[in-house]
Amino acid sequence: MTGTAGGPLNGVRVVELAGIGPGPFAAMLLADLGADVVRVDRPGGPGLHIAPSRDVTNRNKRSVTADLKTEDGRRAVLDLAARADVLIEGYRPGVAERLGVGPGVCLARNPRLVYGRMTGWGQDGPLADTAGHDIAYIAVTGALALSGPADGPPAFPANLLGDFGGGALYLVVGVLAALHHARAGGAGQVVDAAIVDGTAHLTALIHGMLAAGAWQDRREANFFDGGSPFYGTYETADGGHMAVGALEQRFYVQFMELLGLPETAPAREDPARWGELRAAIAARFRERTRAEWTAVFDGSDACVAPVLSLREAPAHPHLAARGTFVEHEGLTQPAPAPRFSGTPGSVRRPPARPGADTAEVARDWDVPSLDSLRKGPHR
Repeated sequence: MTGTAGGPLNGVRVVELAGIGPGPFAAMLLADLGADVVRVDRPGGPGLHIAPSRDVTNRNKRSVTADLKTEDGRRAVLDLAARADVLIEGYRPGVAERLGVGPGVCLARNPRLVYGRMTGWGQDGPLADTAGHDIAYIAVTGALALSGPADGPPAFPANLLGDFGGGALYLVVGVLAALHHARAGGAGQVVDAAIVDGTAHLTALIHGMLAAGAWQDRREANFFDGGSPFYGTYETADGGHMAVGALEQRFYVQFMELLGLPETAPAREDPARWGELRAAIAARFRERTRAEWTAVFDGSDACVAPVLSLREAPAHPHLAARGTFVEHEGLTQPAPAPRFSGTPGSVRRPPARPGADTAEVARDWDVPSLDSLRKGPHR
């Protein structure tokens, strides 16, 4: 079974130098869209301390094993790069160069190669050589300060905002733009995707509002950061929560009617009464369970939804109808996104097991040096 099967990126070859976090997620997205992604795992790691068969970020890929600290391993990776359209790595600046697989040598072998670099701090700057994680990257961009209670610490959304939103997705955008340029007759190039850059870029709208005086630079002081009582979460009688986003007047009116508080609706226009309004809404939500309130607001334009857990989300009627989650070989997981009318992506392979596809890739990509590794000490 080859690594390509439909999708708008069918025929695009990608080499992923194994890492954790945003790099593998970016490569998974390319693979979901049909690219033939070969992940180069090093013997013994890295990993997330979960079974490789459950690591969804490695679905739709094939894996080979190569030790980049050996001459044979370097030669195999360079041979792959020579036949690839894209290479992705997530090392600290300078590490790929020291291993002998940096952009200089790879582009010398393949001048049309797109060399994607995924880091937190970027390839230069005072912090470029230091360690970090999602929470630190989003902290310095101002994004972390946007969420959480005014009288408490900032709240961070796992590693979705930095690693994946500001990191992986920007790497994919950069790689696809550079690939378009190369295929239009231009040369290959290096894409420097830094989580700090991407996360800062995500705050463009907020910066515009701040400059216009329409945003206060503090938490719970704005319409959609929890400052208004008609945009936030409320606890229900059974300890669940409902999410309310009734920002526009017409949606707010319907929200208050269905909630059973139409007489309190005018308080929206007077920020001095927002405390009173919030208390009334909270008390009302505590009168019924999450399921009961979900039924009340179902199908309405009140912009209210139940807050579901990760295990509950796949069963939501709308998500189930769209197939937002799929099951493949017993593993429930998000379906590929976005969707294409003519070249849909798909989940076609389970998460790659390290080194399991070496012989197949050696054959399909015509890289004999890989086959020699498989027969050598690092099987």
